[in-house]
Amino acid sequence: MKPLCGTILIADDDVDIRDILKDTLTSLGARVITAPNGQECLSRAEADVPDLILLDIEMPIRNGLEVLKELQQRGSETTVIMITAYGTIERAVEAMKQGAYDFITKPFDLDYIAMTVERALERARLKTGLESFTREAGERYRLVGGESPKMKLAIATARKAAASKSTVLLLGESGTGKEVFARAIHQWSERRGEPFVAINCVGLGKDLLESELFGHEKGAFTGAHQLKKGKMELAHGGTVFLDEAGDISAELQTKLLRFLQEREFERVGGTQSIRVDVRVVAATNRDIGAAIKEGRFREDLYYRLNVIPISLPPLRERKEDIPVLAKYFLRRFAMETKKNFSTITADAEAKLIAYTWPGNVRELANVLERAAVLGDGPEITSEDLPLRIVDSETQNTPEGFSYRHAVDAARAEVIRKALAHTKGNRAAAARILGMHKTHLLNLMKSMRIE
Repeated sequence: MKPLCGTILIADDDVDIRDILKDTLTSLGARVITAPNGQECLSRAEADVPDLILLDIEMPIRNGLEVLKELQQRGSETTVIMITAYGTIERAVEAMKQGAYDFITKPFDLDYIAMTVERALERARLKTGLESFTREAGERYRLVGGESPKMKLAIATARKAAASKSTVLLLGESGTGKEVFARAIHQWSERRGEPFVAINCVGLGKDLLESELFGHEKGAFTGAHQLKKGKMELAHGGTVFLDEAGDISAELQTKLLRFLQEREFERVGGTQSIRVDVRVVAATNRDIGAAIKEGRFREDLYYRLNVIPISLPPLRERKEDIPVLAKYFLRRFAMETKKNFSTITADAEAKLIAYTWPGNVRELANVLERAAVLGDGPEITSEDLPLRIVDSETQNTPEGFSYRHAVDAARAEVIRKALAHTKGNRAAAARILGMHKTHLLNLMKSMRIE
């Protein structure tokens, strides 16, 4: 049996069963996470997006059938195997009718479980059209939403657009996650099992970009020693993402317009028309309206691209989403660096929220990656953040008007008084303040209290 590859979520209220299954599947190479009840299972499934869920039918708060139904309503593609006792096999069969892949019965035959899980993971890979799977690649392009109205609207529009064949135009500043949105649209569509091909239109000159898009015939130009298929041809049946489409040259705009109208093209140096079935998602951070007025962008091409426009808000306009995004990036980079980071202190989180993020989500990801690489854990504190972020709250708030600073100053004063009263005995100070010693130490570290 080859090693298991993927993340498995085990949801069962029996701690012994969770431990047995976790030990077994971890020893076979899988990454395993657990949940003690149905509600926690839903939370972990949303946060970690596992490849497979082993789901007990009888659990507190929400039972397995309720969880399965909720997962389906959320549009989850995760494969589910039900865990059942002999007395509830009929309910397991019912669950399979509702979309579960299989069921296993208690007491367990661990060899049978290993075989069933291997088949289920293989099915999940085939279902998504992947020959091999790496969690890191999938996580890098995971769409993390949040609670901001602007982001919720963008996601809702993207989901509706995914069900169609229409061209989508993603608008937003650099670093707002346009490629992540494009990949999400592809995954939500019927084309999810076909190729997703991304092309950076600003990174190539006119001739190279035309060859990248449409390919070239042998001998079409100096160095064209053999026929090359373009990205449009290679993406047949799937999705093409044109990143920074606002920077395409005027001559190539004409050829792209014809392609969008007819869904056919000719390779560079060729005479034969080639028809393909691709869905186009374009993106730009340019002001296309201004480019049209200045004659740098064709108005008719703009209307072909702008069938379904989706505006992605900059991070400074969705600050309520920063804690969610920061925790997601912390989990991701903690895994990559193999460090035991678990949380972000309240003070560090406040400074992340106060910062204006000119580089948007990409900058936030870089900051959390830096903190994970250079920090020691288990928490990200203000000391792990760059100075531009640590100092941003002071720079952006008029003197005397910072509620956060006033609260922090009051908390620091109370802690200092308690330490003075106990002559520096931190354990005794924690008891006086009614908090755990570890929490007090973390507060002292974040406030730089010696």
